[in-house]
Amino acid sequence: MSPAQAPPVAVVTGGARRLGRRLCSMLAARGYDLVVLYRTSEGDARSLVRELETAGRRARALAADIGVERDVAAVFDDVAAAEGRVDLLVNNVGNYNPQPVTRLDPAGWDATLAANLSGAFYCCHHALRLMPDGGNIISIGMAGLEGIRANVHGADYYVSKTGLLVLTRALAKAHAGRRIRVNMVSPGQLENSVDLPPPDAIGKWVPLGRAGRLDDVAQAVGYLLDASYVTGVNIDVSGGYRL
Repeated sequence: MSPAQAPPVAVVTGGARRLGRRLCSMLAARGYDLVVLYRTSEGDARSLVRELETAGRRARALAADIGVERDVAAVFDDVAAAEGRVDLLVNNVGNYNPQPVTRLDPAGWDATLAANLSGAFYCCHHALRLMPDGGNIISIGMAGLEGIRANVHGADYYVSKTGLLVLTRALAKAHAGRRIRVNMVSPGQLENSVDLPPPDAIGKWVPLGRAGRLDDVAQAVGYLLDASYVTGVNIDVSGGYRL
């Protein structure tokens, strides 16, 4: 099969569990072959690969700590040898450490920034050399303007995701000449969020009155894949979270 006839290849970081797993399933249904990156969730990654293969798609799971540049370089060297291309990169990793900033130490700060921001840059850097014209990068961010509020819990997370939006916009402009589109999708309170308010209180923060579902986020990612004239944007998928 020639490269032009081969199915498109998607690389999804943190793809073994939760939102990443749902996105992998959605992308497989849209005809992508999958490379699932995981750090510690080997069992979940292997079971996802089996599910995707049973559904008729080609899938692989590769272990990597994306906060370590040499790990990322090795993964994309592997992809270059096996798949030969990356049509879509989904930066899904989002380490969240909601402790008070007064207790945040340098090790915690470094770990969050490495996974959420530096890791995304490493993946973009190495994926872009394998991405044909017309490819896509989609990063998972955070809803609203949370990154510039005085968030005293999880400040490292908010800083990392705000930086990721700046990176998204810069890459979108830099690679527009190749028709590579770079966008962000930002959930608010999801059903599996670690700090989800109780059902009788969620309306205080979410005007639409419910937590987001993984399918809500997958729907937005699907839209961006189809929206050929959209680049450099952040789509809040949040029910109006903290309007």
